Amino acid sequence: MALIFDTHAHYDDEQFDADRVELLASMPQNGVGLIIDPGCDEDTSRRAVALAERFPHVYAAVGWHPENCAPFVPEDIGALRELAKHPKVVAIGEIGLDYYWAENPPKEFQQDVFRRQMALAEELGLPVIVHDRDAHADSLEIAREFPNVRGVFHCYSGSVEMARELWKLGWYVGFDGPLTYKNARRTVEVAAEAPAERILIETDAPYLAPVPLRGTRNDSRSLVHVAAKLAEIRGATAEEIVALTAENGRRLFRIP
Repeated sequence: MALIFDTHAHYDDEQFDADRVELLASMPQNGVGLIIDPGCDEDTSRRAVALAERFPHVYAAVGWHPENCAPFVPEDIGALRELAKHPKVVAIGEIGLDYYWAENPPKEFQQDVFRRQMALAEELGLPVIVHDRDAHADSLEIAREFPNVRGVFHCYSGSVEMARELWKLGWYVGFDGPLTYKNARRTVEVAAEAPAERILIETDAPYLAPVPLRGTRNDSRSLVHVAAKLAEIRGATAEEIVALTAENGRRLFRIP
């Protein structure tokens, strides 16, 4: 059977401090063949790169998350550019917009940081990992401003209409634990209609554990449940979904 590719997991998070090394080392024997750890600021990006150096099956993305971008200054792009030269950095991320939390940086500031990182991805020829929470119209608009940049809208939560626009532009959508939740009607619609070559599966570990593990610390092993739900929605087998999404992830992130 193909091995799972978890294209989005934050193993640099403090929730993994107690068992990070043992857990990551065990992943291949637990059916997980590849993992991407995206940074959320300069420090977590460096930690993601360090994990990628340590484990052959772990890769990194580097970037400033919209929730974490308040300290960002334009000079920080230089540090990201240097980090992105590492051979195991495969994307700029996690970047994007988050209008959900009132205490997040102002929308205009988030948009500026997002655009600067999209421009860096274009300059370096790297894909991006986009976080879009309650900011669908602005996120799509900025994606359209950079027609040479491709990537994934991670933990996709927009409409099927917006997803169709992204697919036309060559973007991917990522499905996480919320696909298995009772209130996931809109996400299920997107999963049913998504072109096969545009689907990825992710955990967002340690967050968003799927049913039946909801409420626990999430890790890449739980993706069997997301794959099973996707298979049910699309009339496929879980094994077919695992193989398909692993192939898609390797293609997007250019991992041989």
